[in-house]
Amino acid sequence: MITARGLTQTFQSKAGREKTEVVAVDGVDLDVAEGEVVGFLGPNGAGKTTTLKMLSGLLYPTAGEARVLGHTPSKRERDFLRRITMVMGNRNQLQWDLPALDSFELIRAIYRLPRPEFVRMRDELIALLDLGDLVTKPVRNLSLGERMKAEICGALLHRPAVLFLDEPTIGLDVTAQKRIRAFLAEYNQRTGATVLLTSHYMADVQALCKRVVVIHHGRMLFDGALTDLAARFNATKTIGVMLKDGTADLSAYGEVLESDDGRVLLRVARADAPEVATRLLRDLPVADLTIEDPPIDDVIETVFASARPSDDEATDASTEAAATAR
Repeated sequence: MITARGLTQTFQSKAGREKTEVVAVDGVDLDVAEGEVVGFLGPNGAGKTTTLKMLSGLLYPTAGEARVLGHTPSKRERDFLRRITMVMGNRNQLQWDLPALDSFELIRAIYRLPRPEFVRMRDELIALLDLGDLVTKPVRNLSLGERMKAEICGALLHRPAVLFLDEPTIGLDVTAQKRIRAFLAEYNQRTGATVLLTSHYMADVQALCKRVVVIHHGRMLFDGALTDLAARFNATKTIGVMLKDGTADLSAYGEVLESDDGRVLLRVARADAPEVATRLLRDLPVADLTIEDPPIDDVIETVFASARPSDDEATDASTEAAATAR
């Protein structure tokens, strides 16, 4: 459904009289199969949104090529546009002073949707997203969470086969985030839509994505199963220990991360986890013991840290960029 080879995007940056070339996306290769939900992760400025814009046809790539649904996105062909959608958490497509229902009618006209089909899909989405009478109120009167749900409803009225979701839950409270995650999972299961999702909320990724792609400084660092991410980039395990007779000093068994209400969290080398657990059970009155991978947020931070250049490398890169600009 989505293929990219050597996808690259560069911009010209000007500071005073000097111009420099900024590489936003640097040779991304990507394949996404029909029905997949793939998390596209990276820090701010990593190139995530730029990549989505190229795949959706909003930006023309500087180099490389992309194919989505068999089309070249930058050509913006009608058949291509009718089968994709892009939702950006910090952008609105609904008319601010009108009820969402009126904007939905405009979308129906743009996509030339037959009314019976449009009404059936509209009402189904309103029910699934629990919008109720909210669609009859001016958009400006809705809360951020309500507005985001209405935006998603409008983006799916034409039943797109490919969804590009850029921070769809940004700024929402926990309840709204859970509802949107649940809806997106159900939409994917019911329609078989292909989803490429960026998010800073790891709960979004863990709930929706079995596969993740990690990008940093425009380059891909990882492409694989979410469960494999910790094994590849983090060489530790977290052991949780609850003692029958309260807390004790467990620093001899590993790095103590937390000690609270009788429960102690230890960080140990992944290879040592079985042996440390055996020692704990043998030496101490253990009431409960768990062995887990570290939180996915910590793993992602490890990925980014491993990709940061050293001070010498950063200095060399800056000098080279300045010389090129001159």
